Amino acid sequence: MLPPSILITRQSPMPVPTVPWAAVPNTKWKMAAGPWADKKYNYENTGDMVAILQKPDEDLKSKKSRIMQVLSSQQATRELVYYNVLNWHRNGMKSVFLQDANSLVIKPEDTIDILISLRRQFPEIQRITCYARSHTIARISDENLDQMAAAGLNRIHIGMETACDEVLKLIRKGADKATHILAGQKVIRTSMQLSEYYMPGLGGNEYAEDSALETADALNQINPDYIRIRTLALHDHSRLKADYESGVFTRSNDVQMVKELMLMIQNLEGITSIVQSDHIINLLPEVEGKLPEDKEKMLFVMDWFLSLSASEQMLYRIGRRTGVMNHAEDLYDPARRKRVQGTARQNHITVENINQVTDELIQRYI
Repeated sequence: MLPPSILITRQSPMPVPTVPWAAVPNTKWKMAAGPWADKKYNYENTGDMVAILQKPDEDLKSKKSRIMQVLSSQQATRELVYYNVLNWHRNGMKSVFLQDANSLVIKPEDTIDILISLRRQFPEIQRITCYARSHTIARISDENLDQMAAAGLNRIHIGMETACDEVLKLIRKGADKATHILAGQKVIRTSMQLSEYYMPGLGGNEYAEDSALETADALNQINPDYIRIRTLALHDHSRLKADYESGVFTRSNDVQMVKELMLMIQNLEGITSIVQSDHIINLLPEVEGKLPEDKEKMLFVMDWFLSLSASEQMLYRIGRRTGVMNHAEDLYDPARRKRVQGTARQNHITVENINQVTDELIQRYI
């Protein structure tokens, strides 16, 4: 375990306020949603709560008291629901995220019904977004996808993670490269936006090159609106960590994952996607921009990091993983640099143990 003196000093940005798809009352989707519809933390009465919040003649304390009466769940859960709905209301009720890792797994007709009901009940909504898996999208007809877009679904996020078939098989992803490409192209043919996620380090050192090249090839064939970077981080109890410990993969470190990411971006050709490094877990937040015009800028940042000495890489890695350094230029800020050097001395961090230290620090963000 890390000593308590290594502290995270900054948190990742607050997410855009969202309301879950359990918010829509009195629609047939409840039956299709299975056990989710029965869980106490779903917001079946969101419409009633928003109506109370919109009343101009009551103070917030009175509104909260009335909302608590609407909710039937336990006190702690009621407080959570109240503040989530309040936050969503205060931010204009403009954004909705359909919860779950594969929201479109239910019948397309039910998804369309949910979307129509959301838009009807909350006309302020400007964006509805969801996660979906490639194998699910591949089975949905183009007509149904167009209907979802017409009903108000604006963007789909797909966790491709890699397009290397060998890695996809080893991690039991449930989709191969061809399915990823098919699903991505189906979404692109609609009016919806598509975000594809790439995970450097997923294939370990053994499959890093194949993962980078196969993923770049798949993305070139899809041309998604967004390519989002999500650096691999392993939870202690994940099955994937057990695979690394048993020798199926050899764990990549920050330096190796930057090399993999650089190879992937080098091989993106003929597309106009926006690359985003929008998560605290990524080592180099500057690796983002519009293709093709910002490609060289992204490559420059990675080349800068790889050209550093091992000791300088160590300082930046500690700084980034503790929140002291948030950009490449912070490595040359005297105050930040001194602070990170003090952390390294106090906790006996060296180039020999930096991989273990950063692995443990990353755990705090997952």
